[in-house]
Amino acid sequence: MSKKLSINLAIVLAVTLLAAWWVYPPKDTINLGLDLRGGAYILMQVDTASALRYDTGLTLTRLGQAFKERGLEGVTLEDPEVDVILIQGADTSRQGDVREVLKDQASGWNASETGPGAWRLTMPPERRKYVETSAIEATLTTLRNRVDQFGVREPLIAKQGLQGDRILIQLPGIEDIGQLKQAIEKPALLEWKVVTYPPTGVNTESWVPPNSREQLLQEFGGTLPADTDVYPQLITNPDGTPGGELYWPLKRVSTIVGSDLKTAHRINTQWGEPGIGFELTQDAGKRFAVATRDNIGKKMAILLDGKVISAPVIQSQIHDRGEITGSFTVQEAETLALQLRSGALPTNVNIIEERTVGPSLGRDSIQSGVLAAVLGFAAVMLFMLAYYRLAGLNAVVALALNVLLVLGAMAYFGATLTLPGIAGLVLVVGMAVDSNVLIFERIREELRLGKTVRSAVDQGFSRAFTTILDCNITTVVAAVFLGVYGTGPVRGFAVTLVIGLAASMFTAVFVSRQIFELVLGRGRRVESLSI
Repeated sequence: MSKKLSINLAIVLAVTLLAAWWVYPPKDTINLGLDLRGGAYILMQVDTASALRYDTGLTLTRLGQAFKERGLEGVTLEDPEVDVILIQGADTSRQGDVREVLKDQASGWNASETGPGAWRLTMPPERRKYVETSAIEATLTTLRNRVDQFGVREPLIAKQGLQGDRILIQLPGIEDIGQLKQAIEKPALLEWKVVTYPPTGVNTESWVPPNSREQLLQEFGGTLPADTDVYPQLITNPDGTPGGELYWPLKRVSTIVGSDLKTAHRINTQWGEPGIGFELTQDAGKRFAVATRDNIGKKMAILLDGKVISAPVIQSQIHDRGEITGSFTVQEAETLALQLRSGALPTNVNIIEERTVGPSLGRDSIQSGVLAAVLGFAAVMLFMLAYYRLAGLNAVVALALNVLLVLGAMAYFGATLTLPGIAGLVLVVGMAVDSNVLIFERIREELRLGKTVRSAVDQGFSRAFTTILDCNITTVVAAVFLGVYGTGPVRGFAVTLVIGLAASMFTAVFVSRQIFELVLGRGRRVESLSI
C-alpha cells in the first residue's frame, strides 16, 4: 500500500469516526422539527395601526415628562388622532423651552404653532412607514425573547406574508400552549399614573373611585380636567367571582412606563402573596423618585394594558426599586414578570391560526419517514449490486457513509431534521448514486475502448468529475434559494439537501476512488474489473 493511499484512507476513517461520534446517540444529538417531535404551531397577524397609536402615546408621555422636568406645569397634551398630538397651555414667555423639548422628544414629527402657547404635531408619512416596519421587527424580537424564556429547544420564529406583517411560531415539544399563548399574545404595556382627585376635598389615602363613569363625572362637577382620562379596574370578590369595575381618574401622561424597567421577577410580598419585584433604569429611577416624593400620602395607579391592576398609597419616596401587588396567582405573577422582562409588544398581535401536533403523530411520522428512507436505500443498493456487480458494492459503501456524514453534519451544526428533511435525505441518496453511475459508466466506456483496468478507472473518475461538479453546483444554488426564502419544512429540506450534496461529492469522488485504489493496489496487474 502506497503512502498516499494510506493517508487518504486515514482521512476517510477519521471523517467516519467523527461523524459517528457526533451522531450518537441520534435521539440526543439530532434536533427534530415540529412535524417529527410534536409541538405548537401559531401564526400571528401584527396590527401595524396599533404601532402608530403606541408611538404617538409614547411620544406624548415623553413630552409630558420633559415639560414637567422644565417646570412647564400648565401644559396639557392630547392625541385626538392616531398621528396627531395637540399641545396647549404652554407659557408664551417660554416658547424657547417648548421648542427645545419638541426638538429633543419629537424630532421626527412636523410641528406647527397654532396659537398662543398651542402647538400641533403631526406624524409625516416617512415616519409612519418607519414606525410600522420597526414595530414588526421589534415585535419579532420581543416574541423571540419571550419564547426563549420558556426554554424551548430549536424554536422557529419568522416573518411571513407579502407585507411581512405575519409571524410564524413553531415550538417543538410544546403540547399545552395555553400558558404560552397568554405569554406571547398580551402586549404587557405597564404604566404608572398619578391619580387626579375630585376637587371636593377627599381623603387622598382612603378615597375609592365610583363604579360608574357617570358617578365619577358628578364628583368632578360634570367635566374631567384636560390632563385626565378614565381607566377601569376589574374587581374580584374574595370567592373569585367578578365584583364589577372601578373607574379611576388618572393623569394622561405616565410617570414611568414598562420600557423604563431594568428587570422584573416574581416575589412573595410581606403578606405572603405573589407579586412582582422590579428595578428601574437610572434615569427612570430619578423621575420616579421625584414623582413619589411629590405625591406622598396619595395613590399612584399601576396599569397593565390600559387597565388598573393596583393603586397603592405612596408611603415614602421610592427610587429605583419597588413592588407590584394585586390579586395575582403564582402563575399569573410568573407570566407577568416574564412579559415585563422581555419587553412590551409595540403592537397588537392576533392569532389567526394555531394547531398542536401530538407526540404520537410525530412518532408515526418518524417511523414512516425512516421506513421510506430504508426501503429507498435498499432498492438503490439492490440495483447497484445487480447492475454493477462488485463495483456496485463500492457504491453501497459510499452511500452508507454519505448518510452517516449527513446526519453527523446536522448534529454538529445543530440543524433541525423535519419530515421534508427526511425526504431530502432520500433524494440525496438518489443523487449520490447518480454520481457513482456517471463514474461507472465512464469506466465501462473506457474499458470498451480497450484501455487497461487502471487506466479506465483513472479516466472514469477524472472525466466524470466535471459533470458531477456542475450538476451539484446547480442543485446547491437552487437549494440555497429555498433555504434563504423558504421557512419551516422548506428550509429543513434545503438544509438537508445542501449538506447531502457536499457529502456526496466527498463519498462518490474521493471515497469511491480510494476503494478502487485499495482493491487494484499498486505494482500488480489487474486484467478485469467486475463492473
